[in-house]
Amino acid sequence: MLNKFKKIDWGIIAILVCLMAISLLIVYSATWDNIQYGTSTKKMVYFYIAGFFIAIFAALFDYRILLKSWHVLYGFGVALLMLVYFFGSVINGAKGWFKLGSFSFQPAEIMKIFLIIGIAYIMGRRKGDRLGFSQDLLPIAAFSLLPFALVMMQPDLGNAIIYLVIVLGMLWIGNVKYKHVLIGLAVVIGGLILFMTLFNMFNTEIYTYLKEKELTHWYNRINTFMHPEEASADASYQSQNAKIAIGSGGLTGDGYLQGEMKNGKFIPYPYSDSIFAVIGEEFGFQGAAVLLLLYFLLIYRIIIIAFKCHDLRAAYMTIGIASMFVFQIFQNIGMMIGLMPITGITLPFISYGGTSLLLNMICIGIVFSIKAHQEVYELAE
Repeated sequence: MLNKFKKIDWGIIAILVCLMAISLLIVYSATWDNIQYGTSTKKMVYFYIAGFFIAIFAALFDYRILLKSWHVLYGFGVALLMLVYFFGSVINGAKGWFKLGSFSFQPAEIMKIFLIIGIAYIMGRRKGDRLGFSQDLLPIAAFSLLPFALVMMQPDLGNAIIYLVIVLGMLWIGNVKYKHVLIGLAVVIGGLILFMTLFNMFNTEIYTYLKEKELTHWYNRINTFMHPEEASADASYQSQNAKIAIGSGGLTGDGYLQGEMKNGKFIPYPYSDSIFAVIGEEFGFQGAAVLLLLYFLLIYRIIIIAFKCHDLRAAYMTIGIASMFVFQIFQNIGMMIGLMPITGITLPFISYGGTSLLLNMICIGIVFSIKAHQEVYELAE
């Protein structure tokens, strides 16, 4: 056990400590004058302490046990997604949360890990050979589309897209045949074109249907992204005000606690989904660049661990985790600067939220476990 503990990547730990410091500072800045969320910083301290303990514990746990139990984990995750659809609580328009008093849990988050483990196991059976269409790609597609559909039914567009990104990221290094890649790209591009065409053709009908279901916020988000010039002020105010806040920060920012746009009246959820706007306003381009550099170093070290894996399944898992982090970072920052549609995806390790942070720390713990046990495996050989 002591040997495994020594094999933990302390460089990643140092990066996480820096991200924790940034998170606590920005969450405090975004909530210090808001009575309703005045204790958010204290809760984030508790979440981070618990997260580090979880990451260390996961590092000592043999990841191969997870691979052997992939079908149980997958079934458990799907069962949670089904149960939350019937018994879950609605938060921000999505019925995707279990609430027990002040504690809330989002099954769609933990399903990301189960999806990564299951796909890694399926791909690992080929032992590096080319993935077959009927033997591998179709099972992976079916394996992934079920949780994707369940999460879309909540509806939670952000997490559903993350599932697809995880699959694509893992397949990218899975020795897929080029013709299958071209077919996949054609399907994705064709699907996007079809969606955009149908959305424009039946715009009014879609809005009417979603209004009856009280889900017009999803229509507004997509319509604002596709037709910003036609979007109402109410529909586009989050995106527009976020860009104003980031732009006003300039090179060096307005100064810590000096931001004026972080009030919830201007930018909704400045402590969570929109936290990058607070960073841009108060610390400017320099602060945002430091944050992006830390993310780059984190992803870089995770990918290096993947390259050094003797077990292909471990490499697939590591790349799946890296893909998840990369897309969440890109999506969250992209939606604040107008490159991506507004979704509920949080900024990893920075945004307020216990479920998201603990899930990310579990993923880091799995990466640590992979690194430690690969070296144990090497010594045993």
